[in-house]
Amino acid sequence: MAEKVLIVDDDIDSLKLIGLMLQRQGYEISAASAGGQAIAKASAETPDLIILDVMMPDMDGYEVCRRLRADVSTQNIPIIMFTAKTLVDDKVTGFEAGADDYLTKPTHPAELASRVKAVLARSQAQRRTASDTGTVVGFIGAKGGVGATTVATNVAAVMGQKEPTVLADMRPGQGSLGLSLGLGRSAGMANLLGRAAGDISPRTIESELVAHSSGLKLLLSSARPKEAQLNVNPDTAALIVKHLRGMVRNVVLDLGAGLTRQNVRLVKELDQVAIVVEPYRVALNMAREILKELESNGIGRGRTNVVLVNRMQSTLQVPWQEAEQILSHEMLAIVSPAAELSVQAAEAGFPMVLFQPASIVATQMNKIADELGARVRVLASGS
Repeated sequence: MAEKVLIVDDDIDSLKLIGLMLQRQGYEISAASAGGQAIAKASAETPDLIILDVMMPDMDGYEVCRRLRADVSTQNIPIIMFTAKTLVDDKVTGFEAGADDYLTKPTHPAELASRVKAVLARSQAQRRTASDTGTVVGFIGAKGGVGATTVATNVAAVMGQKEPTVLADMRPGQGSLGLSLGLGRSAGMANLLGRAAGDISPRTIESELVAHSSGLKLLLSSARPKEAQLNVNPDTAALIVKHLRGMVRNVVLDLGAGLTRQNVRLVKELDQVAIVVEPYRVALNMAREILKELESNGIGRGRTNVVLVNRMQSTLQVPWQEAEQILSHEMLAIVSPAAELSVQAAEAGFPMVLFQPASIVATQMNKIADELGARVRVLASGS
């Protein structure tokens, strides 16, 4: 997925020129022509980089920069100050306000591109360092009813026995995760998604978490149809995930079925994503399309996984070797049928891996958790 650059300048010609130069480099462009508008857009869209002009009529770039740095939702977005001023004192003021780099007008397209690339690279390296305090994995169903929620719940339960873990249900209006763990309905996720981005912080998220007797912390969606009607800003959902990453060692997301608009945005925040699929041709073909779309959005094979769930014994199932050929992707794991155990565990309000830890399916869920953790470490080491 293209990185987003917010350009802030009251000169429309400059906006168009800078935007065109960066679009040619493959960046997604957003624009603002005033300081207040820039702050609102940065908070709502959480761009990957802001190019900020100093001289603007309503609020100068220095003040915009200070306000962005004071807001938890925007404080880590890299900022390049862009101005016709060349005095050293002006540059010092920009750096003191929180700018990461400084460009003077006019600038050559090659210099602009190189500065943008360098600042983004430093920002990504800093995020990787920060991510050492938290790993985020997500589970997407190839279609509804393939067992993505069950896999996400049990993998989170495995992780939660070793390190602090949050399991988040990102499906307002379709949330079944809390029900399967005996917790009834909870509007925690909907409450957060309904807030302005500037109102979301670790403290507000903590207030919506629910503790489970297994040791997991849960951020739940309910099955109330009214929640499904929320007009959710995907960037707000991504901000919630970013905060969760900084709060606990492991974050596991139940992302529901398919690459929704929200999921397309959230995969940018994931260290690993697992597509959950059944061994039937319809589901396999749908999973193949998801994998292709992920790859086209820059999510390569090092971050994508496939979990094959056998929900029942059947001679109509596609063999796993043929399933891999259909997907052009190897399987991370194959989960054995455990329909009776699944129902019993849900009735008890516990994940299967804790309800019957010696079962075959518990062993398989442990393997999935271990393999995902290992892949995160490989990517982090750069090997």
